[in-house]
Amino acid sequence: MQSLPLAICSIDDDESDADSDITRQRILSAKHQLGDKVMILGHHYQRDSIVEHADETGDSFLLAKKAADSKAEYIVFCGVHFMAESADILTSDSQKVVMPNVRAGCSMADMADLPDVEACWNELLNECQLDDPAIRENPDSPAGKGEAYLVPVTYMNSSADLKAFVGYHGGIVCTSSNAAGVLEWALERAGENGKVLFFPDQHLGRNTAIAMGYQEEDIAVWNPMSQPDWNDLNTSKFVLWHGYCSVHQRFTVEQIDNLRKEKPGALVIAHPECEQAVVDAADASGSTEMIRRFVADAPSGAVIGIGTEIHLVKRLDAQYPDKTVVCLDPGVCPCSTMYMIHPAFLADVLESLVAGEVINQIVVLEQIAEDAILALNRMLSITA
Repeated sequence: MQSLPLAICSIDDDESDADSDITRQRILSAKHQLGDKVMILGHHYQRDSIVEHADETGDSFLLAKKAADSKAEYIVFCGVHFMAESADILTSDSQKVVMPNVRAGCSMADMADLPDVEACWNELLNECQLDDPAIRENPDSPAGKGEAYLVPVTYMNSSADLKAFVGYHGGIVCTSSNAAGVLEWALERAGENGKVLFFPDQHLGRNTAIAMGYQEEDIAVWNPMSQPDWNDLNTSKFVLWHGYCSVHQRFTVEQIDNLRKEKPGALVIAHPECEQAVVDAADASGSTEMIRRFVADAPSGAVIGIGTEIHLVKRLDAQYPDKTVVCLDPGVCPCSTMYMIHPAFLADVLESLVAGEVINQIVVLEQIAEDAILALNRMLSITA
């Protein structure tokens, strides 16, 4: 497969106009030949030259649902690795999920691995005197009076083996668009004296809990690289993994203040993967789908500052020429792993499918998939 240099801090494609046109025609031709046999899914953080070929675009939750509902023989997932894994888990054995570039991972997802999570889990069960939901006859039912369980919740941004861990232990998957509903579900199953273990993104967990009315003292952080603070952990309702998104970590309250000074009346919306102070300072917070609705609903002439990945921000600015849509951080870089999905790689996998060859297929082992789908289906059932 052709190896292309990727200009990480540029949102422009690195091919010449002539090469770009050739690549585009390769994609269009292969897609036409495949017809209904293929569905291309594109995350909002993908570059425009990928999104234009997507049959469906959305956040990780919407794309998971689209994959689950698809009848296409081939699902080409233009996103990062954990998203393609979820698609493989949710689709039938006769369907094949492929990625244009299998190196497109997620640094946040990599911050929580199975051995560290298992160690955390066992320590919390023992030290906090909690029970494992796996012992219950029906872990999907609310906890009974006096019962205290540790219920695991993993963000979609996690590996398949962590989703399997969560599924086996009576837990559930969430996305930024359904986190509040998922946490309510988990709290009901934890019981009055139970806890929720949330990983890998501490900011989404904290922002969601605070928005639900919980206080700082209800929240503790588990850092696998440091000694646990059992005073905080024992009194908390939520135990959050010490993980974060490197892109959303860049947004600051100072950037919001600067925008409001330069553009009085400017509206600000931040993704809940941003730090709590940024979310608190913004006018609104929400998933990429909510951000899109926020911009669409804003009045003509509005200036809107957004704290999320630059490709989506630029696309919204182009889509609504009567509004000024800007990124809060003028020097922000694209998500470096999302940016690894290059049009030339998409052309390669589509042409291989036309030739009858499946490359870059994502396959989750059956044993892992069986447990992971429990957690994914719990999410889909409460947000259907």
